[in-house]
Amino acid sequence: MTIGLIGSGNIGSTLARLAVDAGHDVVLSNRRGPDTLAELVAELGPRARTATPTEAAEAGDLVVVTVPLRAYRDVPAEPLRGKVVIDTNNYYPDRDGHIAELDDESTTTSELLQAHLPESWVVKAFNNIYVDHLAVLHRPAGAPDRTVLPIAGDDEEAKRRVTEFLDSIGYDALDVGPLSEGWRFQRDTAAYVQPYAEPGTAYPTWSARPASAEMLREALQAAQRYRDR
Repeated sequence: MTIGLIGSGNIGSTLARLAVDAGHDVVLSNRRGPDTLAELVAELGPRARTATPTEAAEAGDLVVVTVPLRAYRDVPAEPLRGKVVIDTNNYYPDRDGHIAELDDESTTTSELLQAHLPESWVVKAFNNIYVDHLAVLHRPAGAPDRTVLPIAGDDEEAKRRVTEFLDSIGYDALDVGPLSEGWRFQRDTAAYVQPYAEPGTAYPTWSARPASAEMLREALQAAQRYRDR
């Protein structure tokens, strides 16, 4: 499978490494141009190449959008028509500026991207785990300490394909429901970063720990209880 990456920062480059190690091809892009990714591609080897965002969207059997939220409207819509798109976005008002419909909680980050890509199938994933933890917590299928990541999306087939991709790179998936439920594992919830950080350690040197489905469900329930207060 070919994974297209629109955005190749911390999350994008880490996912590219995991994908290449799993036997996938990757096409990386960013807003600064293919030349800026030459060193990363050389490190990743022959399964990786650079492209523009439009070319990465066209090439990907599965496409990861991992750009600052403020830039989501720059994601090329036409080449993503009919494709499954993984959204890793989080909302940081100090970086992205204030977005009224996120501030009043009338929508979620992934629903914004879905509205921008009406003919694609958006699935929210990889947004709730610290990048250094994502890089080291992958395990073979069936391992007792395999880590679980939440996903959300409005299309069952799209979520199945994303679950298969997660499995291929060493993670299990927990389906949280439609995109509207993605708030349960967004920034500043109990399911954001905390399940994967060793208790008693702190950013930036915190240690990674595997997170089971049960641990993740408990964190998601805590997010609901906090909202219901």
